[in-house]
Amino acid sequence: MKVRSMKCTKAFLFGACLVSIFTAASFAQQEQPAVPVTQPAVVFEGNFFQRLGQVYIQDWKGNAAPTDVPARRALPAPLDSSPFPSSDWGYGGSTLLGTPDANVYPLMTALKLQNSRTKVYGWVAPSVNFSTSGTNSFPLSYDVVPNRLELNQAVIYIERLPNTVQNKHFDFGYHITGFFGTDYRFTTAKDYLSQQLLQKNRRYGFDPVLEYAELYFPVKDGLNIRIGRFLSVPGIEAQLAPNNYNMTHSLLYTIDPFTDTGIIGTLKLNKQWLVQLGLSAGHDVAPWSDDRKASGIACLNYSTRTNNDNFYACANGINDGKYAYNNLQHYDATWYHKFNSKWHGATEAYYMYERQVPNVAGNVTVPIATETGANGAFCAAGQRTCTAPEYAIVNYINREINPRLMMGFRSDLLNDKKGQRTGIAGKYTENTLYATKYIGSTIMIRPEIRFDHSWDRKGYNLGQARNQFFMGLDLIYKF
Repeated sequence: MKVRSMKCTKAFLFGACLVSIFTAASFAQQEQPAVPVTQPAVVFEGNFFQRLGQVYIQDWKGNAAPTDVPARRALPAPLDSSPFPSSDWGYGGSTLLGTPDANVYPLMTALKLQNSRTKVYGWVAPSVNFSTSGTNSFPLSYDVVPNRLELNQAVIYIERLPNTVQNKHFDFGYHITGFFGTDYRFTTAKDYLSQQLLQKNRRYGFDPVLEYAELYFPVKDGLNIRIGRFLSVPGIEAQLAPNNYNMTHSLLYTIDPFTDTGIIGTLKLNKQWLVQLGLSAGHDVAPWSDDRKASGIACLNYSTRTNNDNFYACANGINDGKYAYNNLQHYDATWYHKFNSKWHGATEAYYMYERQVPNVAGNVTVPIATETGANGAFCAAGQRTCTAPEYAIVNYINREINPRLMMGFRSDLLNDKKGQRTGIAGKYTENTLYATKYIGSTIMIRPEIRFDHSWDRKGYNLGQARNQFFMGLDLIYKF
């Protein structure tokens, strides 16, 4: 794929844009997408298109304020959303238990269906980036093609969330996602239309990334059972653009599992403790794939009484660990901490490995062929296979400037000890400065500046450079 090198003039203009946002911030002083248009306080008239236009105009003017505050049974929300992706500390595999579904979306309001339990909504997320790498920016993600304007995501959701605030009766929910864009290469699971990537390596693709049903039971403080294809449970980040603090993903997130297909139960013992148990077909594979393996999931989640601290630990996709498509044995821990009303941090660490990974170092007489789409490992001389481990840690520090603006800093370390996840063995670090600016609640603008370094070998631009400087900006337009 032909790309152009970064031009200094473009870099200067982008940097000036980012600095101006941060300067403005200093004077201001103040498994889900960030809160969209809330319950409107005005009545929208005319035909569908007129009503839709009025929704956006009122939202951008700040006139779409909620008429009331829905009840919740969970601990008090620690954060404001916006400017953060969610008001609650997240956990995977379930609708948040004890929190209301209070969101009303532009499309639903224009259709006069804002009170419907079934909701249709989504977003479009293009981005532009400039990189010192001329060919490929990986293991930066998702914008692996440098110096391009791309459509990262065009997403539509159809969902009904179970009512988990009540604890008296059974309820149900469902979720269907249509996902198109360049980011599909990071959500693709084997045998879910995976020929687009694994056989044809298409630049753009479509992925049915989330399809599941949810069954909610009034057991303890709430029991939710999710059945279908869902996001891999642990972690700070997610595939869907509005669910993240910033545009690019950490090194940690780039190489870990993305989706699982199976069943997972989430039981809230009380307001502070939550447990999860599940069974999947393995990471990033369909249940009918020849790479399927029965894999266990077990997680524990705890919040302090104030909800200023949250701890989430998972053993994810546990089986025999033998080499297969993304058959990672994944042990993950996340800690969220609220310093005060403006500052909070998020830290995640994991250890992963696969066993009996084919040696691709060229130092074995009769090598074993690797599977399409699954890397081999750089093993010791004479070993046909070896265990390929990796560990990583990432930390976010975030500051709310005002309800429509936040900024933050992320630092990240990955050690891909045998090169099985990145293709080049060694340690990688990245440091990213970013901001998110909201226009109303329906437009997000997210600029960032990032510096990557590979410590042991040349790991960037397809093994040609140790360092990579990156600037990017994306825009998320919700409907």
